[in-house]
Amino acid sequence: MVPVPQKILTRKHEITAQFFQLLDEHIEDILQGRVRQAFRIKDFAERLHIHPTHFSNTIKLVTKRSPCDFAEERLLAEAQRMLSETSMPIAEVGYKLTFQDPTNFTKFFKRFSGKTPREYRNQFVESELFTVK
Repeated sequence: MVPVPQKILTRKHEITAQFFQLLDEHIEDILQGRVRQAFRIKDFAERLHIHPTHFSNTIKLVTKRSPCDFAEERLLAEAQRMLSETSMPIAEVGYKLTFQDPTNFTKFFKRFSGKTPREYRNQFVESELFTVK
């Protein structure tokens, strides 16, 4: 068996680290309203100057998860934060997170959290009512 050169092992971790940095910057751009659409795999790959398939395979090799998993996880975390910490209307939360249709935001949120945005928010409202009394 031929050993894998260290340079190759290092490059995959470099790509992964660059992806996480780009993802953080992209989420910040979304929250600041600087972008109106969420990146797709090809957008991240383009910014790293590699082929989308190579990009996706590298992230999966290093993390055992797809790049989409990480992006969706971050969007869900921001949605949960906004729903629990602000009184911003649910549709507006969705728009702020690049969902063009409130229905799509609700479907996304329910698929990944198991609850609708309203159900999620209501659990915080109910818990505040019980702690105030």
